[in-house]
Amino acid sequence: YLRTAETTAVFQLESRGMKDLIKRLQPSSFEDIIALVALFRPGPLQSGMVDDFINRKHGRSKVEFPHPDLEPVLKNTYGVIVYQEQVMQIAQVLANYTLGGADMLRRAMGKKKPEEMAKQRSLFNDGALKNNIDEKVATPIFDLMEKFAEYGFNKSHSAAYALVSYQTMWLKTHYPSYLMASVLSADLDNTDKIVVLIEECRRMGLDIILPSVNISQYKFVASSENQIVYGLGAVKGVGEGPIESIVNSIKQEGPFSDLFEFCRRLAGSKVNRKVIEALIRCGAMDEFGQDRATLLSSLDSALQAADQFSQNQSSGMEDMFGLVDSESPATNYVSAKPMKERDRLQGEKETLGLFLTGHPFDQYEKEIRQFAKRRIADLSSNDRLETICGIITSVRTMEGRRGKMCFIQLDDRSGNIDVSLFSEVLAQCNPEYLAKDAVVIVEGRVSHDEYTGGLKMLAESVKGLNEAREHFASDIRIRINQNVMENVFQEKLKEVLRAHGAKGSGFKSEDGCPLVIEYSNSEARANIQLSSAWNVKPDDSLIEGLRDLFGTQAVFLNYPSEEAS
Repeated sequence: YLRTAETTAVFQLESRGMKDLIKRLQPSSFEDIIALVALFRPGPLQSGMVDDFINRKHGRSKVEFPHPDLEPVLKNTYGVIVYQEQVMQIAQVLANYTLGGADMLRRAMGKKKPEEMAKQRSLFNDGALKNNIDEKVATPIFDLMEKFAEYGFNKSHSAAYALVSYQTMWLKTHYPSYLMASVLSADLDNTDKIVVLIEECRRMGLDIILPSVNISQYKFVASSENQIVYGLGAVKGVGEGPIESIVNSIKQEGPFSDLFEFCRRLAGSKVNRKVIEALIRCGAMDEFGQDRATLLSSLDSALQAADQFSQNQSSGMEDMFGLVDSESPATNYVSAKPMKERDRLQGEKETLGLFLTGHPFDQYEKEIRQFAKRRIADLSSNDRLETICGIITSVRTMEGRRGKMCFIQLDDRSGNIDVSLFSEVLAQCNPEYLAKDAVVIVEGRVSHDEYTGGLKMLAESVKGLNEAREHFASDIRIRINQNVMENVFQEKLKEVLRAHGAKGSGFKSEDGCPLVIEYSNSEARANIQLSSAWNVKPDDSLIEGLRDLFGTQAVFLNYPSEEAS
């Protein structure tokens, strides 16, 4: 893990810049880890000292020592002064400083007082002379010490940090689920960090078990070497008090069997409607065997039944039907149309901060591959014009010498890439496209990113999904047979198309996407293209509206040479 810089969740080694340094340094010993911690600071990075250290380690530069007697002091750092302790040791070895005197020298170099430094320089030269080291040799060494004292780090501190880094790296390697569950639990209130850590778990091949009212605890728990149960404490809108009530109820009465029993047993506790809605939307009640839309639709009934049960208990009465009887009208689920995948995933994003059971890109991928055939994971640094598509996971804008710039990160499930948009491209791009969770198609040139060691793209154009559909698709197609045609097909179709801008609703229809009916009966088949008056914008709401009417498989966008359903 360490040499590949897969150090997310590893103490002191998980930042982006540190990962870049690890890739360059390729540590091969514990001493190298100590040096990593000491070198990853602005001073060493900006002074060229880090480059010198790396080049010497890998044999690209010769390892040289300021004086032969200093080899034991500087051998582990390839002749480069990295630590404050080395400054002190050099003074001891070359100029016979005592430990206390060497510490005074270290402090004097840190404070940079001219009169004190002049005094120390004289002491150093005098001490060196007693060891038969000429002033012409001693003075440059003192200057070198003074220079590196600005950047030197306390090795005892760095070694302590490095030991914890090594220990967490060892745990991540040998007990991955237990380490990751602990790290996730430590960041329960930091949704952004949870998202990063969950993605790392997926990369590591660990199974993330959905939040569950019957299984989950407040914190993340490793249920096996390869499984982590999601902690309810990471669900937005669900606090520690309600979770404690849920866990205690399970300890006393066992698991919950359905929504109605859940509400009945927790009536009067801190588990209110808002908490239950969050639990449903994040998937913590999926084990009840009902669609999330049905659970949400049934919540009023479940809360009313729970309230009635509490009142009866308080008055000493018993409902003759038994409120927990599944046959009772009070405990029947209110059926609802199954929740659309987009809404289900959005509910997870709002309550968990991430998409847990799927990814919004999944529903578009087959279609998108008609015009953006290259996955992000398949890109290479060739400076060739590439067309890629993904969901925007982060957006950052800033003012630069060339005007306003925008930096986005695209994710297509196969990988992610940073994309830069300069002012010229931004001026031609609809600002609505550059929003988090938006699906965009980017044309640009891919190159190596020296900072991250990965790839980056310089955008030349950015399109939203609907714009790309209009640009690349030939038409929207509806497959119907004779039975559908006879069932007031035309009136239903007109209603949907008018609702989405066709035929006199103010939409400039000739700019939209043509509509083609693929009709067939027992004797023949034909393609019927409607007039441009019925052209429409090919957005998701139109496609979904048509699919609701005629079936998911019956409606698709037609691309030249291939069809995307």
